[in-house]
Amino acid sequence: MANRFIVEADGGSRGNPGPAGYGAVVLDPVTGEALAEAAEYIGTATNNVAEYKGLIAGLKAAKALDPEATVQVRMDSKLVVEQMSGRWKIKHPDMKPLAAEARSILPAGQVTYQWIPREQNKHADRLANEAMDAGKAGKRWEPGASAAGLHTRMTPEPAVPAPATPSFEDASGTAALAEPKAVPVGWAAPADLGAPTTFVLLRHGETALTPQKRFSGSGGSDPELSPAGRRQAEQAAAALAARGTVQAVVSSPVRRCRETAAVVAARLGLEVRIDEGLREADFGAWEGLTFAEVRERHPDDLDAWLASSKAAPTGGGESFAAVARRVALSRDKLIARYAGRTVLLVTHVTPVKTLVRLALGAPPESLFRMELSAASLSAVAYYADGNASLRLLNDTSHLRQ
Repeated sequence: MANRFIVEADGGSRGNPGPAGYGAVVLDPVTGEALAEAAEYIGTATNNVAEYKGLIAGLKAAKALDPEATVQVRMDSKLVVEQMSGRWKIKHPDMKPLAAEARSILPAGQVTYQWIPREQNKHADRLANEAMDAGKAGKRWEPGASAAGLHTRMTPEPAVPAPATPSFEDASGTAALAEPKAVPVGWAAPADLGAPTTFVLLRHGETALTPQKRFSGSGGSDPELSPAGRRQAEQAAAALAARGTVQAVVSSPVRRCRETAAVVAARLGLEVRIDEGLREADFGAWEGLTFAEVRERHPDDLDAWLASSKAAPTGGGESFAAVARRVALSRDKLIARYAGRTVLLVTHVTPVKTLVRLALGAPPESLFRMELSAASLSAVAYYADGNASLRLLNDTSHLRQ
């Protein structure tokens, strides 16, 4: 399967025309990791020329990584996005050859364009300003490494500190809340985008392993709901019925989710669709163990797992990065299937946290900084322009003892 990349590009001119430069970054759409960066001072030029130069550099960087990849370009230049999307004519003679060059880099079917606010294009904007600053000083923008003829550098994944008070069942972990990333102030979806697709995220009810805080993924014993878990499922069903907004129910194939989904769907008069991508991570040899037991038996593997989303549990388990890739695929498929509707996804801790993390654009280590209780409700809304909005997280107000 071909890769999917996000290219964010920008360009600027201090004078318009004036000293100009561009910046571009290629991102992994699942992890948010910067795969390549490009920036250059281009002398005297206009903003529009610099923006097109940034687009060209970003597309070339993506092609160097994988010429078969599908690419979503995100820019805060409405002009470039609309012209490259074919909705606006290109009239300026300086723009026509640049647009033609951009189109020649990858087949048209592999590239889509999206406008984003400047606040969301900070990475590329920073690179463009670094390039202009270097040019002003008579220097060239220097990355950490180069690849495929472009000035690119890999951005290392930040280390994940071990949670101070781990709480594991379905791979959950808790720690003090991290400082959140800045988000655009006053952001709101434009009215003409239509109704968002909303995922109401229900974590399954308790099993016998939940109060014991044991790893319980998709590779273990597949426990059923406990009596407490069945009560929680019924309480969640009553709350969702009272809200009256859910139009479809989709469940992980794992038993505890199917049982929870069946209770809710019966109350709502809906059928349950199964989606394999919503299953919990496979925790390999850690299945059924407590965090302390894993620490005792597999200390090095546990440290590696806590330090990187790409590390897998002992014995052929599944990394959080791998989970994120399949969850993102299911997310995109379900958004397309249920466009503009509200869908209940009955799933596990890791998929719920992953959907929240991706919606917020948060780093992988944020998985260890969210608390998700059994039978809790969260919600994410997805808009037609690609933006997402976290509406609810870990709501347990419907649960009674």
